[in-house]
Amino acid sequence: MDDRSLTGLEVIIPNLHWRYSGVTATNRMIAPRLARRFRAGWLGRDVPPGIARLTIGDLLRLRGSRRRLIWHARRNNEMIVGLLLKVLGWPLALVFTSAAQRRHTWITRFLIGRMDAVIATSEAAAAYLRRPAIVIHHGIDTELYRPPSDRAAAFASAGLPGKFAIGCFGRVRSQKGTDVFIAAMCRLLPEFPDFTAIVIGAVTSDQQAFARRLREQVTAAGLAGRVRFLGELPIDDVPPWYQRITIYAFTSRNEGFGLTLLEAMAAGVAVVAARAGIAEKVITNGDTGTLVPPGDVEALVGALQPLMRDPKHADAMGRRAREHVLATFGIDAEAERIAAIYRQTLQAGSPG
Repeated sequence: MDDRSLTGLEVIIPNLHWRYSGVTATNRMIAPRLARRFRAGWLGRDVPPGIARLTIGDLLRLRGSRRRLIWHARRNNEMIVGLLLKVLGWPLALVFTSAAQRRHTWITRFLIGRMDAVIATSEAAAAYLRRPAIVIHHGIDTELYRPPSDRAAAFASAGLPGKFAIGCFGRVRSQKGTDVFIAAMCRLLPEFPDFTAIVIGAVTSDQQAFARRLREQVTAAGLAGRVRFLGELPIDDVPPWYQRITIYAFTSRNEGFGLTLLEAMAAGVAVVAARAGIAEKVITNGDTGTLVPPGDVEALVGALQPLMRDPKHADAMGRRAREHVLATFGIDAEAERIAAIYRQTLQAGSPG
C-alpha cells in the first residue's frame, strides 16, 4: 500500500496460516465486504479481490500511526501477533472471532481474555467462552454460490460417469467424517448407478494413511471409477463443483461452524447433514435438508436413499435451501454486524 493509504487505514485482517482452510475461506469471503465499509488491508497469503494487500514493510510503518487500528484475528497465532504488536507500540484494538465448539486450552483462554472484543460464530461457540461475546453467524456470497442454469449440463461438463453427483467437501480426515461418507457410498452407489461421488479436500501429511485406507475401501468395492478423490483444488475451482452436484453430504463429527453446508445450500443443492457445527440452526429437518447423527453410517444411508431415488425431490429441497439462505444468511448482513463491532470497539478506546 502507498503511504497515503496507510495513513487512512482503519482495519487489518491477518491471515497468518500457510495452508488454505475453512477459516481462510470465511475470511476471504467477508474481507472485501468489510473493505467497502472501512479502509482495510489484508496481511498474509490468499488475498482476495477487493481488498488491499499489506506487506511486512507496511505493517512496520504503521507503528507510528496516530489513530487506533482494528486487528481482527481468527486464530491463536494471529491473537499472539496482535498482542505482541500492541505491547510494542502499535495502536491496535484487538478483535477475535471464535468458531470452536469445544473447551479451549489455557493459552487460548489467556489470549481471548486480552481481546478488546470477541465475536462467536454460533451460540454453541459462545457457550465455550469465559467472557461475553457477540454472536454473528457466517454469511454466504449467494452470487458466487448460486444454482446453475442447467445442473445436468453442469454435471455433464465434468465428463464423469452417470447423470448425477453427490459431494463431500473438506479436508480428508476422521473429524470431517470422510470415512462415513465413503462407507455410505460403498453401500449406495451399486444401488444407484446414475450417481458418481465426489470428494474434494486436502490430505495433510498426518492423514495419508487414513486417505489410503479409504481409497482401498473404494477399490475393494469395485467403485474406483465412481468415487473421485479430487484433492485440494484452487479456490476459484470449488464453486462450480457445487453446481455439478445434486446432493451434498455434510458428515463432520464435530465442526466449529461448517461453511460448506451454507455453500451447498446457497447453490441449491439438497443437503444431508450431521448434527455438527451450525447444522441444526441452518436446517429445518425434512424441509431445507435432512439431519442425521454424526458418525452414523446407517442413518446417512437412510437419509440419502430417498434423494438418490428421486432427484426431483432433491432439486425441490435444494430450492428451499437456497431460499432459506437468501433470507437468513446473506454475507452483507454479516459484514454490517461486524462493522458495528469495529465502530463500537474504536469508540470505546483501550480497556487499559
